[in-house]
Amino acid sequence: MVKVKAEIIAVGTELLLGQIANTNAQWISQQLATKGIGVYYHQVVGDNRERLLSVLAEAVKRSNLILISGGLGPTDDDLTRETVAEFVGQNLSEDEEALTQVERYFQRTNREMTVNNRKQAQLITGATLIPNKVGTAPGMIVDFQGSTIVMMPGVPSELKNMMTASVLPYLSDRFELNDVIVSKMLRFIGIGESQLETEVKSLIEQQSNPTIAPLASDGEVALRLTAKAGSVARANQLITATQAELEALVGSYIYGYDDQSLSEVVIDLLTKQSATVAAAESLTGGRFADALVTIPGAGHVLKGSIVSYTPDAKVNVLGIDQTIIELHGMVSEQCALQMAKQAKEKFNTTYGISFTGVAGPDQLEGKDPGTVYICLYQSEDNYLLQLYHFPKNRELVRNRSVKKGLELLYQTLKKNEASSS
Repeated sequence: MVKVKAEIIAVGTELLLGQIANTNAQWISQQLATKGIGVYYHQVVGDNRERLLSVLAEAVKRSNLILISGGLGPTDDDLTRETVAEFVGQNLSEDEEALTQVERYFQRTNREMTVNNRKQAQLITGATLIPNKVGTAPGMIVDFQGSTIVMMPGVPSELKNMMTASVLPYLSDRFELNDVIVSKMLRFIGIGESQLETEVKSLIEQQSNPTIAPLASDGEVALRLTAKAGSVARANQLITATQAELEALVGSYIYGYDDQSLSEVVIDLLTKQSATVAAAESLTGGRFADALVTIPGAGHVLKGSIVSYTPDAKVNVLGIDQTIIELHGMVSEQCALQMAKQAKEKFNTTYGISFTGVAGPDQLEGKDPGTVYICLYQSEDNYLLQLYHFPKNRELVRNRSVKKGLELLYQTLKKNEASSS
């Protein structure tokens, strides 16, 4: 059986300009994984003949399956059909079956078919037609120098229908595909990327199947396990075995799996423990509350949040003693403690959490941007108060503050769960 090395080329200047996201490539990769096809490269190229020719020349040298999305429409800047024909050294000619499909689409939608739409019925000599059941432009498959080139429209609904109904079955038969690729994400909090990689280095060095890939995102890290096998069940068995080894090494830092978010896990723990939380937010401006509110069920555990951004709001709305601000400032552990205490008392919750600090770009009260105090309060003799120094980027400071607040609450709830079991 031939090993399939796939490459995806997205065509469209709008992708390079950032006007739309390249979601097609992500979706295609996910679908190919269900057939055991590994994608080795993603490329994006504008609506330009010379650059597309260059990208194709590079692609056929390293990949035996090339999937192209976009550039098959009726306008002058849709160049994929003509450029691929030039690249493989074949002519374009109007295909009767393809023309019928295009005409039927316009009849079905009660629209006038302009002359330039006949362009979409042109096929490369020797190509296999891919029907378009939801749009106008048919796709096609052509072989060249040992590579299979698949061309599909860029419209997501058309591409997805074409992939599911025609392309995947074709590839399964063509390459005698029997394997599947399955991935699972292990999500970590409270451990940095470098430390995590060090802790599991022995497993990464001996990885083969499944593979282990460290991934970092804002304020947390993950490990992606990917297995290839003859069935989903077998792939999951391989992943489960490796997961058990990882959990033995760093299981205490794992908070969730796959698409689980930290907010979702926190809400689940609060619900199980019949606990509630309220917030007093300064630099985060309500983002902590928003992180919870986006998750279904938040209304049962989040009682509210007070955004007390100015000294007046802290004193007159939240109820902080004016003397605390005068003596210690807004960005201080004393202020953070009182903010969390007031949040708990005003909303009558299990926990009160506060955020106060300097988001930037300028100093505040002589403290540098990135200086943040977070307090998680339960009672006078039971609270956590942490000082953080985040990178000096306003958005990053605010986002990291929220993530750390969620982490503090998560760690506390996990300890409660462990002590009660």
